[in-house]
Amino acid sequence: MDVVVIGAGQAGLSAAYHLRRRGFAPAVEGGGEGGGAGFVVLDADEAPGGAWAHRSPSLRMATVHGFHDLPDFELPTPDPAAPAREVVPGYFAAYEAKHALPVVRPVRVRTARSLADSRLLVHTDAGDWTARALINATGTWTRPFLPHYPGHFAGRQLHYADYRGPASFAGLRVVVVGGGASAIQVLSEIAEVAETFWVTRTPPVYRDGPFSPEAGRAAVAMVEERVRQGLPVRSVVSVTGLGPSVAYRRAKELGALARRPMFDRLTEHGVAWGARELAVDAIVWATGFRPEVGHLAPLGLRGPGGGIRMDGTRAAADPRIHLVGYGPSASTVGANRAGRAAVNGIVRLLGDPLRPVAAGATGPALEATGGAGAMVTAASASAAEAPPSAAGAGGLVPAQRS
Repeated sequence: MDVVVIGAGQAGLSAAYHLRRRGFAPAVEGGGEGGGAGFVVLDADEAPGGAWAHRSPSLRMATVHGFHDLPDFELPTPDPAAPAREVVPGYFAAYEAKHALPVVRPVRVRTARSLADSRLLVHTDAGDWTARALINATGTWTRPFLPHYPGHFAGRQLHYADYRGPASFAGLRVVVVGGGASAIQVLSEIAEVAETFWVTRTPPVYRDGPFSPEAGRAAVAMVEERVRQGLPVRSVVSVTGLGPSVAYRRAKELGALARRPMFDRLTEHGVAWGARELAVDAIVWATGFRPEVGHLAPLGLRGPGGGIRMDGTRAAADPRIHLVGYGPSASTVGANRAGRAAVNGIVRLLGDPLRPVAAGATGPALEATGGAGAMVTAASASAAEAPPSAAGAGGLVPAQRS
């Protein structure tokens, strides 16, 4: 391939759209259209939807913490009461088909590493792909973060990733840990059927009124500065504060927002602050996620600060690698913008596949791609608008893998 995209969530689909729009050929059996190189999207799930397919059935479109359309295809106005885990995956599936995106699934990427000839080797449970550039869009859902606290709790514990609604907590005493939108969603639901106790590490920051573009840019800039320095990623939500969402208003109505400081330890029957113990039946850890980037370890991208130092979407240590849905782009609107920015960077690296290269000419397109990208001409530009094919809707299998 010219480009391998890992992940078919919001960020991966945005990147795939922009790759096709810029003239990179969607992969078919035997390579790109016309036998060239092109691009492919590898997705670990059985079906479209990314992390949305794994969200709690109780999360409705009315309580989703913001959603932005993918480029060139609006999400039809959904029923506010419809489960997000059905609406968004259906939208993603339609998007893949509409734009004939070459998504191969299920494919789990094990590692990505450099080859001696400057290509990248992407090793998966379904064989290997090679590429001249890589867009990583693996998100965070598969890496739920559980902080360690001393002690042992004999009751039920689960992370937000495994939360499936309030029904199983009816009549119980439940601690909800976390200061973000996920914790507010859980409180707004469980407090209807159980006694809840809200615990956060730091006092929550509340935001009145709509989130202005200026505030959004300031929040993204704070996260962006961390990744530019190679520090561990903080979520955008961690610096935006809690806004007046539907879930927030419902939790407030139920009296569930009486925040307590973080406990010191777990006990057999609950949690404790010094000598003061609170007996509970269950703990829900709405403590966030970490980026899923372990497969990139052989590339040596992590810096001394513990994170991957970034220059925009590009890994500072390797211009062939772009990360989208990472750090400042870990939101639906950020993922869209990051997909476009990553593809622009790859075009600068590999050359413009829509610009023919004269015989005997040299330059970035010919040198970086061995000519394959440069051989895509105006025919591929019209192909980018072609109707979806069965292969483009997902499920194609490369004819050959090393």
